[in-house]
Amino acid sequence: MQIKIAPSILSADFSAMGEAIKKIELCGADLIHCDVMDGTFVEPITFGGQMIKNIRKLTKLPLDAHLMIEHPKTQVKFFAAAGADIITVHYKACKKISDTYLEETLALIKSYGVKCGAVVNPDVPVENIFPVFPLCDIVLLMSVYPGYGGQKFIPGALDKIKKAREYAVNIGRPELDIEIDGGVTMQNAAQIREAGANVLVAGSAVFGAEDMAEAIAALRR
Repeated sequence: MQIKIAPSILSADFSAMGEAIKKIELCGADLIHCDVMDGTFVEPITFGGQMIKNIRKLTKLPLDAHLMIEHPKTQVKFFAAAGADIITVHYKACKKISDTYLEETLALIKSYGVKCGAVVNPDVPVENIFPVFPLCDIVLLMSVYPGYGGQKFIPGALDKIKKAREYAVNIGRPELDIEIDGGVTMQNAAQIREAGANVLVAGSAVFGAEDMAEAIAALRR
């Protein structure tokens, strides 16, 4: 299974975002992870669809929009129109609204021709999203609590990765992308890959590296 590295622009210099996007593409990134925060589901506010629209002009890499927001269904059309290739939404945000809201939101994302995915926080069992695995193109497991970069990896995420990969195989979806987000470093990347994740989100491990190309290559291998 292809290992994909997704640098998170949350760790980039927002005053030079264009240069950062071009550099990570040249350095071998596979996709660009865009952390969208609304100040309600998580405390910080980052950016919305306009940032995705502007980035879209600068790169051919897939844009992975991770919506850490309340009422994600209301925002899907904006991110789809802006050029997001993947949109992921949180189980916890959807569950607050209704038992069917997550499935409805994933179906809406797919109706725009965009790949979709469900996200679980460290305190949410991965089994909670097993019912929507058939709808998902990607499953995102948080290995830190969402909202801030630079947190340490929560080891319990490794077991959740294994469970997610095993379930994907059992339902005939061995190719399902399993993404891990939070605290990914050169020291734990091998464990993460061995557990079954094939998409690694990395913020400071890439943007804080002296040699970004080598950092991306090291995370992949």
